[in-house]
Amino acid sequence: MIVYNDTIILDEAIQEEWLHYMKTIHIPAVMATGLFSSHRILTVIDSPNEGVTYCIQYHADSIEQFQQYYMNHLHKIQAAHQQKFDEKFVIFNTVMEEVE
Repeated sequence: MIVYNDTIILDEAIQEEWLHYMKTIHIPAVMATGLFSSHRILTVIDSPNEGVTYCIQYHADSIEQFQQYYMNHLHKIQAAHQQKFDEKFVIFNTVMEEVE
């Protein structure tokens, strides 16, 4: 299994608006691509960063599915997020493979 992880550090002032956007618009758009089988939202309890830190994880069955998402959908979906919350967050992404 491939795990695509977005770690987002955001201003506490936008936390509720951001979480609502993620649950109602962003995550449904990612899942609608059909390239991920599931997702989960986590918050980092002991983050050393200012603000609030979340991790959004998407699970794909293969690296090819992730690559399809990356090539065909990622930039459009990220651009909408960037436009809505410009300069109120920092994000970094990782792609991991589950070790059995």
